[in-house]
Amino acid sequence: MQKLQIRKWSCGVLAVSCMLIYMSFAFVNPEPASTPAAETAAKPAMDEKAVLYENLELGALGLSRQAFDYALTGFHKLLDEGKIQKDNILSILDFSLPSGKKRLFVIDLASGELVFHTYAAHGKKSGSNVATEFSNKMNSNKSSLGFYVTGETYNGKHGTSLRLEGEEKGINDNALARGIVMHSASYVDESIIAQQGFIGRSQGCPALPANIYKEVIEKIKNGSCLFIYSPDKYYTSHSKILKA
Repeated sequence: MQKLQIRKWSCGVLAVSCMLIYMSFAFVNPEPASTPAAETAAKPAMDEKAVLYENLELGALGLSRQAFDYALTGFHKLLDEGKIQKDNILSILDFSLPSGKKRLFVIDLASGELVFHTYAAHGKKSGSNVATEFSNKMNSNKSSLGFYVTGETYNGKHGTSLRLEGEEKGINDNALARGIVMHSASYVDESIIAQQGFIGRSQGCPALPANIYKEVIEKIKNGSCLFIYSPDKYYTSHSKILKA
């Protein structure tokens, strides 16, 4: 009888011990399994500007990332101020590139497409192959940097031409008075590049190739944003739009 009681007591102790051991494992918080969803959630979302820049392969085409970021900054500022009517188009002319390279980029922000990628001239007094000097002065024959809003078209000595209104005081606000417009030019042609390594130069206008200028002007006219960029220290330190 005593042996039977001892055996029952031993079995009871064993059962309690097993239960305690099970409970100790049951209440341990296991390491969460690493799932693709969890890993994705842990990563920060890619910047929208970076997505567009990469999707359009703008870097491979030569467009400066700095120019692209500045262009979007100014675009949104002008849009907020009600100065842009055509809010799906952004044009960037990157003067950090030599004139023998296609350096005008026209982007449809709504569809995420690069609509045009072509050549554009700079002023004859701004430099030969690369534009390095800029001016807002009358008769300077130099290009002006900064943000513009496109105006209406007219028929001038170069055919269909597009007026450009400079939005930066002291930097490009004399554009209309100087006659700085977008127009066609025979010297903006690949045959000229083949001869001398770079295209011809204007009196400060962003002149375009004759075979495409009408399509470009038609796309960007009447209230779209044009940004003419150079890594020029005076411009980047004085532009109020970039500082906003």
